[in-house]
Amino acid sequence: MENFVVSARKYRPNTFQSVVGQEHITNTLKNAVMSNHLAQAFLFCGPRGVGKTTNARILAKTINCDTPTEDGNPCNTCNSCTSFNNNASLNIVELDAASNNSVEDIRNLIEQVRYAPQPGKKKVYIIDEVHMLSTAAFNAFLKTLEEPPAYAIFILATTEKHKILPTILSRCQIFDFNRITVKDIVKQLKDIADQEGIQTDDDALHLIAQKADGGMRDALSMFDMIGTFSNNKSIDYQTTVDNLHILDYDYYFKLTDFINKGNASQALLLFDEILRKGFDGHNFIIGLSEHFRNILVCKDAVTLDLLDVSETVKQRYNQQAKEVPQSFIMTALNLGSECDLRFKESKNQRLHVELTLMKMSHINKAIRLAQIEIKKKD
Repeated sequence: MENFVVSARKYRPNTFQSVVGQEHITNTLKNAVMSNHLAQAFLFCGPRGVGKTTNARILAKTINCDTPTEDGNPCNTCNSCTSFNNNASLNIVELDAASNNSVEDIRNLIEQVRYAPQPGKKKVYIIDEVHMLSTAAFNAFLKTLEEPPAYAIFILATTEKHKILPTILSRCQIFDFNRITVKDIVKQLKDIADQEGIQTDDDALHLIAQKADGGMRDALSMFDMIGTFSNNKSIDYQTTVDNLHILDYDYYFKLTDFINKGNASQALLLFDEILRKGFDGHNFIIGLSEHFRNILVCKDAVTLDLLDVSETVKQRYNQQAKEVPQSFIMTALNLGSECDLRFKESKNQRLHVELTLMKMSHINKAIRLAQIEIKKKD
């Protein structure tokens, strides 16, 4: 029986070209390799799952590659690349600072740095989660980081740049990684689904990408889970909603219609159904506010690009934006924001949300009464 390899590892990029959503960094690193303008120490910062360690490995492999390509990528065929791909390279050392964070661990590393690569061009040290090093370990590392041997290069990676000593930061070339956009994640998931022979629909992939919050690794983990549920045959919208325990868009569209028409009773019944399905009231009100924000975005063609949803859902938002007045949306957003802020301190959280829904249901009526009063005064 063939061992299963998770998609995050199976489809991990092995060239700068295949890295998703970090072109500003991969282009700089490729140019540095091609022009031989390599710094002695790099610091890769950014959220989890955006490619920090992946880029560190590709850079380390490219530096030691015997025959790099013309565009600055590793060839993946020479002895150095092959040994790295097989986890047998002696010139590329990875250290997890989360579990090797003491002064003694750093002293052992400094001791290793003394020895030149045999054979090879450079010795590259990748230190992951570097913010976990103790203050004493950072201080022990300072001198080596400032004046390493000509053959040594350090690549540090962290999710928490603010925890690193300024003296360390000043000795590194710093690269800030972006969150990967929904569009880029969807494209990558589509490519992987095609290679795996899995049928997908855009709504499902957009939902995964939004839930991943800019992290490709998280998106691939969810993709694997839903693929396993459907026995790798298809990934559809309903399966994705059920597995990720996400509130279906339909609920928010229905609820907005009820509130806009002043039907508080149906709004409360729908909220009760949502609670009975196991959803949290706080997440519900956050999601409803996000829904109102999306409708507001659709009111102006200029801001339409701010809507990160599939085309099908975008059409529904456009339709509802035509039906719902802007004054209603602005007031509902204020009420939703106030409910969100006070939710945790409320003694009866369900009633707190229900009162907000009832207030929202009376927005249009209140606006009409205000307009009548203004006309009377005129």
